[in-house]
Amino acid sequence: MMKGSLPQLAGSDFLTDGGVETDLIFHRGIDLPEFASFVLHENAAGESVLRDYYDDYLRIASQGGFGLVLETTTWRASEDWGAKIGYDAAQLRAANERSVEFFHEVRASDVDGTVVISGCVGPRGDAYADLGPARADEAFAYHLPQVEVLAGSGVDLVSALTLTNVAEAIGFVRAAEARSIPAVVSYTVETDGRLPSGMSLTDAITAVDDETDGAAAYFMINCAHPDHFAQVLDDPEPALSRVRGVRANASRLSHAELDESTELDDGDPDEFGAQIVAVHAGRPHINVLGGCCGTDARHIAAIAHAYRHPEQRP
Repeated sequence: MMKGSLPQLAGSDFLTDGGVETDLIFHRGIDLPEFASFVLHENAAGESVLRDYYDDYLRIASQGGFGLVLETTTWRASEDWGAKIGYDAAQLRAANERSVEFFHEVRASDVDGTVVISGCVGPRGDAYADLGPARADEAFAYHLPQVEVLAGSGVDLVSALTLTNVAEAIGFVRAAEARSIPAVVSYTVETDGRLPSGMSLTDAITAVDDETDGAAAYFMINCAHPDHFAQVLDDPEPALSRVRGVRANASRLSHAELDESTELDDGDPDEFGAQIVAVHAGRPHINVLGGCCGTDARHIAAIAHAYRHPEQRP
């Protein structure tokens, strides 16, 4: 699928799921080694848990008249992270392939809306504490094998979530371009709306576009509370029009605080939903709306409710 043909670029509004890993760990009692949800594809019981999880989002999107972007459970299914939990190259390939197959099965069951399957790629390092690869060519070489498998397995696009630096984003976009698959870059930002390096979101988007001739389909923000980035999006800089999606955290805590927390901070779902819809209302080009750490189906349902009932927004 070419980037211009992606349904979410046609103007209608889409939801995503919430924070799958935090939901599975804190709400469903599932042990995820290294935060790797792809391990649930190892058996039918694990996939049953995943199916229950995603069925909630299919229902919310269908009832609200939204499209739905679903990320494969492959955020940790790359070489370095796979090795930490004992997966070799062949096992990682199989896990990525099975995840895509699983999401095709999920999509086949939905009859009331547009479901887009995104092959999820995660950062090489820790999104909370690591600035990632220093060179774009290093990132290209690292991400290309996973991008190749995801693209070959039939995803509609690939999305790199929780990236923290420009070099990794450039390498990822080049890897996707090499395999003719649309790419989305989603940056993690800190409480000041800047990347962990201190770079502004505008500069981070501009740098990637300059180095890739604008090859990314669009950009997103994730893993931060709306309070941390909403004001940044008020900047009239043209580069910010490339932001089409937000996947926000439920918590207002910083990444350092979240990293040390042993309890889930799920915030206020209704407030969260109203804030995400406010981001969209003031910037209609941001039309992919969803959650990240600490969010679950309640938060996404609150987005749908606030969207459909503007008279009830604060």
